[in-house]
Amino acid sequence: MTHHHAHAPGEGHAHCHSVGTSNERRALIAAVITGTVMIAEVIGGIVTGSLALLADAAHMLADCAALLLAWWAFRLSRKPADASRTYGHDRFQIVAAFANGVTLALLTLWIVIEAIERTASPQTIDGLPMTVVALVGLAANIVAFAVLHGGDRENLNMRGALLHVAGDILGSLAAIIAGLVIVFTGWLPIDAILSILIALLLVRAAWFLIRDSGRILLQSTPSGFDREAVRADLQASVPGVADVRHMHVWSITEQRCVATLNLVLADGTDPCTAISALKARMAEAHGVDHVTVEVVRE
Repeated sequence: MTHHHAHAPGEGHAHCHSVGTSNERRALIAAVITGTVMIAEVIGGIVTGSLALLADAAHMLADCAALLLAWWAFRLSRKPADASRTYGHDRFQIVAAFANGVTLALLTLWIVIEAIERTASPQTIDGLPMTVVALVGLAANIVAFAVLHGGDRENLNMRGALLHVAGDILGSLAAIIAGLVIVFTGWLPIDAILSILIALLLVRAAWFLIRDSGRILLQSTPSGFDREAVRADLQASVPGVADVRHMHVWSITEQRCVATLNLVLADGTDPCTAISALKARMAEAHGVDHVTVEVVRE
């Protein structure tokens, strides 16, 4: 039996580092903006007696923590592979994305419970100052969103950070609309109704984030990867390949796929030539650039 590895851990990933550094910087800037607005909303909420602003400030606190987690994950993923983490620290980004998805889901649940309680006993809200503070929050959140949007949107960790800030933008818009309705009509239930609508939008986004990061954490076959089709393609396009067995494919991150497989070769085929051709085919046609091949006899 012969074992061949595509490349040593940590090799071939230098091209990701510039993108990772940009994502890291963007996540930190967004966290600072969110943290600053949160402090403003706490002060605004206390001064105006607005529960809506204090609730939004609590949301912002969770988002600031989520952005700091995303920043730390990017920072950690730049560390090289070592003896105990042979694939490097990239997977921590996926853990952070999963944690952010769960946080979003819990936040939406909290918003719904809060809104139902508020409907049962409407609070008196000073609409005008609430609207002004919410406008400041909206402007800051749009800046944070623009900063994050310039990063790598295919990255799950970045997507989690973007969803948190998108939730903040929706929250600020809802607070502005609710504040204006309260100023002009005095109708307090609008606050709770808009909160529930936003919660419904956020819970859908949270589900997709949990699902996608969960697939990677559970070592599932990457989305859209058809094992049988790939097996047939390798047999048809790589000279000397008689059969491909026990193929396992999983992801370290959404950009890094890994595979192991057993290879049965036709008589007289040079194993090194066949393995090199198979690895090249896996990388070019199927996006898997780290393949461990074991040559087995019939």
